[in-house]
Amino acid sequence: MSGDHQTLALLLFSTFVAVTLGITTWVSRHRQGSAEEFYAGGRLFSPMENGFAIAGDYMSAASFLGISGLIALYGYDGMLYSVGFLVAWLVVLFLVAELVRNCGRFTLADVVAARMRERPVRIAAGTSSVTVSVLYLVAQMVGAGSLVALLLGGTTEAARTWTVIGVGALMVVYVSLGGMRATTWIQIVKAVLLLGGTVALTTLVLVRFHGDFDRLLRTAAERSGHGEAFLAPGLAYGGDWTSRLDFISLGLALVLGTAGLPHILSRFYTVPTARAARRSVVWSIGLIGGFYLMTIVLGFGAAALVGPDAVRASNAAGNTAVPLLALDLGGGAGSTGGTVLFAVVAAIAFATILAVVAGITLASSASVAHDLYASLRRRRAEPRSEVAVARAAAVGIGAVAIGLGLLARDLNVAFLVGLAFAVAASANLPVLLYSLFWRGFTTRGAVWSVYGGLVPAVVLVLLSPVVSGSPQSLFPDVDFQYFPLQNPGLVSVPLGFLAGWLGTVTSPELPDEAKHAETEVRSLTGAGAV
Repeated sequence: MSGDHQTLALLLFSTFVAVTLGITTWVSRHRQGSAEEFYAGGRLFSPMENGFAIAGDYMSAASFLGISGLIALYGYDGMLYSVGFLVAWLVVLFLVAELVRNCGRFTLADVVAARMRERPVRIAAGTSSVTVSVLYLVAQMVGAGSLVALLLGGTTEAARTWTVIGVGALMVVYVSLGGMRATTWIQIVKAVLLLGGTVALTTLVLVRFHGDFDRLLRTAAERSGHGEAFLAPGLAYGGDWTSRLDFISLGLALVLGTAGLPHILSRFYTVPTARAARRSVVWSIGLIGGFYLMTIVLGFGAAALVGPDAVRASNAAGNTAVPLLALDLGGGAGSTGGTVLFAVVAAIAFATILAVVAGITLASSASVAHDLYASLRRRRAEPRSEVAVARAAAVGIGAVAIGLGLLARDLNVAFLVGLAFAVAASANLPVLLYSLFWRGFTTRGAVWSVYGGLVPAVVLVLLSPVVSGSPQSLFPDVDFQYFPLQNPGLVSVPLGFLAGWLGTVTSPELPDEAKHAETEVRSLTGAGAV
């Protein structure tokens, strides 16, 4: 990429970093000592603000760059991520948002522990939440290293390494100084930037084809080299039964995983009431739905205007399809318009990664302090000491994410996010639904449900083609691949539900009917909610 691209992209990105650091500094002057202020921003955000923040939290680098790239390479099959990510919000809206806001305070474990023995449940749920968060963080770190370093022209190993370290350091600053309030405003700014950039690119693509979407699809199919097959199912997931089962497994993970993501659940505590939480989700569905519809236009636009071969030559996983499309729409390499559009996309990609890692780091540090630290202490932790632990945890989690991000830097970004969704759907969703809706659920059932989904999901990933046994693996030179699917959701999600049922029916503990009745009334009416 030319020096003009790099200079302008760095200038725009530096502006975003300066603005967000300014927000963090301004917020840090306010009192951040209370747990409610640090974890939930004082519960002062409106539904619209929180809806934009949820959208900012959810629309990651995998969405902006990864999905469009997959559509550019595989056509119809690439749209699975768009559909799965969006349909998942119906599960959140109808089953989770309002009930979670009424039953909990800061984390997933609060909801489950409301009617169980606290210590084992909090340790299990906290462990699961941190695991999911770290997996999701690794995906963003890989995005930071491989995508942004490529966009800014630094493709050497040293440039990738310093990019990952820089993003990790910034996210620690955002979280430890600003807490939820700063993180929320960063998400809102990023959501507005991302949506604005996506609308502009989508409009330019449609203008290029005079608003004729049918012509856009036919041109994409012609340039793909696959003809009509590009617009039909089966190009990526129709080769054999293994790939078809992988398709089902990925779809299951995407649709069910959102409702178990810790950084999404924690957003429902930043509004004052359950009604506001529900309205937040309605706002976010509108924003996210519009965004994913536009990624479809961008993906097919990249296939039609840039061509899958050029996209694959730039990045084998297709992650640079949108920047290459921006370059073409602006007038091509060397043109002023192409330089400006390319730089804007590069800056938005970097901003996207920064904002998402801040939200995930805050959620995971909250789980460490509020669930693990508070449970392992013999005495009840003081709120101020709990917040201090959360700040320290942000540093530790940032260091772990940087290390793993450097290790996994050659893996596909959208794919890594799919793994995080699979673990969330396997470990967090079963215990959450059982706790909210099953009268006879017990402490043993809760603990077994979490570990019964978490352990198989992680083990199956380790034994899958993702880690070993193929040239695209994490360790291509060794082979301990015993599980054929790349995503474990098809096996691990049912195991999580089965383990929860089995733990409950074999438990000698009698379910507490009074606590269940209290939780049910509180979840449905908000009476007694914090």
